[in-house]
Amino acid sequence: MDFKNVSLKKLIIHFVGNKNNAEPLQLSKKAVTPDEELTTILQESLLAKFKNNHEYHSFHHPSSLQFNEVYNYCKQLFNEPDSFEALSETVAKHLYAASLHPKIKGGEFYVAFFEGLPVEGRMHKAICFFKTENKALFLEVPPYNGSFDVHMKEGIELNKMDKSCLVIQRNEEEGYDVLLHDSVSRGEEAAYWKETFLGVSPQKNDFHHTSHLLTLTKQFITDGLDEEASKKEQVELLNRSLDYFKTKDSFDIEEFQKEVFVEDELIQSFRKFGSHYVENNDYDIAAGFDISTDAVKKGIRQYKSVLKLDKNFHIYIHGRTDLLEKGTDDDGRKYYKLYYQEES
Repeated sequence: MDFKNVSLKKLIIHFVGNKNNAEPLQLSKKAVTPDEELTTILQESLLAKFKNNHEYHSFHHPSSLQFNEVYNYCKQLFNEPDSFEALSETVAKHLYAASLHPKIKGGEFYVAFFEGLPVEGRMHKAICFFKTENKALFLEVPPYNGSFDVHMKEGIELNKMDKSCLVIQRNEEEGYDVLLHDSVSRGEEAAYWKETFLGVSPQKNDFHHTSHLLTLTKQFITDGLDEEASKKEQVELLNRSLDYFKTKDSFDIEEFQKEVFVEDELIQSFRKFGSHYVENNDYDIAAGFDISTDAVKKGIRQYKSVLKLDKNFHIYIHGRTDLLEKGTDDDGRKYYKLYYQEES
């Protein structure tokens, strides 16, 4: 996503503490008015986490979308920009009410209003929520009497926002297009931002399905195979599955199983493992979908094939496992032979 022409129109900052720990909620009376240089820096920094984020979410509610509070606040903000300050206070109060887990850290809560966000050739308005929970120490070195002085200051690294949410004024009836970032990936202190405060769930699109099938397949090959399966066999399966996603335009579950796993016994094991994955991840495996190239590019990182030999060697395998030979010498020492044509 290109943010070159995006314009930051409004920004207000509140402090939202941990309600359960009796920390305060401090509400600002007015929006901040940064100068042109600072505005440019803030635009780039606040939106940086979303530049290569392709996983869209939407607001939801178990009963009805109309009961999702942040969705309604965003809807009102888009329709009534003049209510920005008042509604930002309401959102901050809602976040404060959600900040109950003892591990949740208090921090500055930013509400920003942007215009000119490009999505699929059209410009959109967007609302951003950010929260900074961790500070960094900085040295300030001002000149003093022909020399330099040193002061220690505590501040926020703009490229390290702890929690971010970008709500794009698009697909309103389905809960808007929402992008997320959270530096904490697990535990209740992570769930409160995504679930308790925002109430969002992933959009069931091609990116979502491709990502889950890549993860499911990787977990099955590395964790779900019989103990007798060699590392070489695992590598072959990883390469075949990745080749499928890289060379095909669309995914078909039956075709995928036959081309990657081939043997009926292995296919049945994959299906059984998939059933457990569905239960544990609240995900329904799609029988067919268009493969997302963005999801494949992101997923390639988890498909690195590495042979870890004791603590001495790591062998990275990118393909051609037929050029890898495993054996044991007369003294019982295990070895691998690698065949190659030239060094690079």
